[in-house]
Amino acid sequence: MWGWKKRKSMSNLTEEQTLRNAGVRVTAVRLLVWRTVCKEFTGIFNLADLEEALPTVDKSTLFRTLGLFSDSHLLDTIDDGTGSQKYCLRSADDPLSGVRHVHFSCRLCHKTVCLTNIPLPEVSLPEGFTVENVEYVAKGVCPQCALKGWTRLDKT
Repeated sequence: MWGWKKRKSMSNLTEEQTLRNAGVRVTAVRLLVWRTVCKEFTGIFNLADLEEALPTVDKSTLFRTLGLFSDSHLLDTIDDGTGSQKYCLRSADDPLSGVRHVHFSCRLCHKTVCLTNIPLPEVSLPEGFTVENVEYVAKGVCPQCALKGWTRLDKT
């Protein structure tokens, strides 16, 4: 669908094999970052979260590594309008399959979550247009804020 080649299931591969299969040259730092991302983050995270998990690794190294993993289709990047780039793992079964999901950003608590059970809708464009990337971020009020009765920005 998105033009990425099918790869072996990540669950059947070692972390090193997963990086190699995505075309990433394995280094000690890249392997450390990949292992940390896979083990520490079950949903959406940002650079600050990774810095906290790996305080001995330079911020610029972490930033470049996240970019590499994103370019290699191991991570999705999420622009939820907060000004902070966020990331999430691609499907654990097949990160390069192109099957991606919707994200939801709460305008009150500013949390963004993966809605992994909702795939991105297919986008049909006129002839001559080529889709290279699709991001889908729904925005509104999350269930937790709704339960608290928060419906306005002042949260009263």
